[in-house]
Amino acid sequence: MNGSSVSADPADPCAPATYRDGVRAGLPLALVVGIFGVSWGVLAGDAGLSVPEALLMSSTTFGASAQFAAVSILANGGGVAAAVVAAVLLNARYGPLALSVAPVIRGNAAWRLLQSHMVIDESWALANRGGGRFDPRLLVGAGVVMYAAWVGGTAAGILAGDLIGDPARFGLDAAFPALFVALLAPQLRKRRPVAAAVLGGTIALALVPFARAGVPIMVASAACLLGLRKR
Repeated sequence: MNGSSVSADPADPCAPATYRDGVRAGLPLALVVGIFGVSWGVLAGDAGLSVPEALLMSSTTFGASAQFAAVSILANGGGVAAAVVAAVLLNARYGPLALSVAPVIRGNAAWRLLQSHMVIDESWALANRGGGRFDPRLLVGAGVVMYAAWVGGTAAGILAGDLIGDPARFGLDAAFPALFVALLAPQLRKRRPVAAAVLGGTIALALVPFARAGVPIMVASAACLLGLRKR
């Protein structure tokens, strides 16, 4: 498919897509991802990570929730093993996402590896055409621009951490929840997704007062099992 002269509408499941379309679709979210990357960079510096360590983690992990969990554990005196386990558990959700897009990830091993690294919640949602279909060019295009924003935000945050100070002062702590609300809203068009969202939110709120950071969202993900129930 030569789509260099065709502009796709990601909302139209029949329109052909280009990598440029993916970049365009990902730009609004990339702004938020970049701001959140700045916030994580500041916290990483406060936790004692060096500039190379923070950049290496963002480049290879590319998972905000996992990175925040790991840094929080380290900042509170936890061990490296605990931080790694928490990060792995939080990023385990990418397993089902990867399986869902695997049929459209093609090419040699190196190219498939690069494409798979772009599979995050936001790029997956943008590439989703419905009915189990995904557009690989939307996935990669959106993923690349958000990857650049995340790593760039990390660099800005850790290098200018002393100037920025507490991220909450600028409302940066609200960027990530707002992003996921924006991704969730379009999915709430049927009864079952609404039930899963309400149940997951209830579980998380019940656990937040006494559970460790990251545990509420992991347990709340059990609400997704509603999708396995037969109609």
